[in-house]
Amino acid sequence: MNKMTISVQELSAQMGISLAKAYELTRKPGFPVLRVGTRILIPVDSLHEWLSATARTGQKTEW
Repeated sequence: MNKMTISVQELSAQMGISLAKAYELTRKPGFPVLRVGTRILIPVDSLHEWLSATARTGQKTEW
């Protein structure tokens, strides 16, 4: 079974960005996150959609 969500640490590793930048990205309006208690989880399918939409529009990310 594939994971449905990833942690901020996994996001950092997958995207090749620092952990601080990954946390900053999770606070960006429109970025897909789930908050479960104190945990921040990123739905994998929503992340892929967000990445595709951001790349398609050529939108510059300010993080």
